[in-house]
Amino acid sequence: MSRGNEPNRGAIYATAIAAYLAIAGIAVVDPILPAIGEAIGVSPWQVELLFTAYIAVMGLGMIPAVLATGKFGFKKILITGVTTVGVAAILAAFSQNIGQLATLRGVWGLGNAMFFATAMVIMIALAKSREWVVGLFETALGLGFATGPLIGGLLGEVSWRLPFFACGVFMLIALGVAATRLREPAPQPPVKLVEIGRTFKRKAFIALCAITGTYNFAFFIVLGYAPLALHLDVVPLGLAFTGWGLGLALGILGIGHRLAHRIGAVQTVGIALTGLLLCLVGFAVSTTTPEKLVILVLSGLCMGVANALLTDLALGLGSADRRVATGAFNLVRWGAAAPAPVVAGLLVEHSTPASPFWVGAAVLAVGVVAFLLFGKLMAHGIGERVFWARLNAGARTAENTPEEAIGEAY
Repeated sequence: MSRGNEPNRGAIYATAIAAYLAIAGIAVVDPILPAIGEAIGVSPWQVELLFTAYIAVMGLGMIPAVLATGKFGFKKILITGVTTVGVAAILAAFSQNIGQLATLRGVWGLGNAMFFATAMVIMIALAKSREWVVGLFETALGLGFATGPLIGGLLGEVSWRLPFFACGVFMLIALGVAATRLREPAPQPPVKLVEIGRTFKRKAFIALCAITGTYNFAFFIVLGYAPLALHLDVVPLGLAFTGWGLGLALGILGIGHRLAHRIGAVQTVGIALTGLLLCLVGFAVSTTTPEKLVILVLSGLCMGVANALLTDLALGLGSADRRVATGAFNLVRWGAAAPAPVVAGLLVEHSTPASPFWVGAAVLAVGVVAFLLFGKLMAHGIGERVFWARLNAGARTAENTPEEAIGEAY
């Protein structure tokens, strides 16, 4: 269906813009991490609190956000989330110490939890063409990861505070658009906490969560520690992570789903995990900055391929209620990711600069082994076959779930 036939184009675009700004707000921090540490005078592990606080609160906030939509509606939760992010980002620009900044990043994470628990549901409900709206959401996320580091680098050259302030202003602009253009989707039955707990009785789902936990830990070793390991100035660091973001966007938009249609979503994730494992080893043994930059882009590509499919698998293996499946899945994936940045900071203070990458590789290696042991179980759960068989019709249906783009945000 052509987008010209969409009566709610304005509302859909408003949500997509907010999604872009939310993702760009995550990525904007990477280039300014070293500058923040130098300006405030804190150690690496304290700087990494900016990521850990954000991830931990977002992970814990996902389930309450999902539960709240049943009582207050999707639009109110989304608007509250956008407002929270905007206010927290602006206040972060005026922080005087790492405690204030980390606290506000936690509040920022809570706002993003509310946003990502509702945005895709609203877009799907307002659109006639699911294919168009999912593609638009994917594009917004890819552009956010690709341009966020560049914005952070350029503005951070002036001051590390400016990217935070600009992100807050952008989100408040998005709030104005969302508040006037969005409409509440049709009511849905409320989600109960016990339903989320029941999801963890599914063996294939538990296996997927364990594998994804190791992956997300490795993801945030790269995203949180690589800015410190590269030893670049703000603008070059912004350009470096723009390359990473472009690799991520290519994995999400250009490779992940296409490869899944050829060999299956489960096997595609296995390839991506193996590729990221090799990248982590490459980070650990590389001796020059150009080598690290090439590995950074390649790691983004592997992450994009994995992120394009993990939520698909969670929806196929978890509860029939997609809100329940994503709530349970996000609790595990972000809970496992939260310690990674601080662990990296502590390791580099008490060991070698390469040690965070070695630890990330070791954790991810456990996930790869678990994938080899339980890949067949997961594939069977969504109608796929493993060991490089082509994707069958049942798996193709699972691959096309409309909420797949939500998982591509991280």
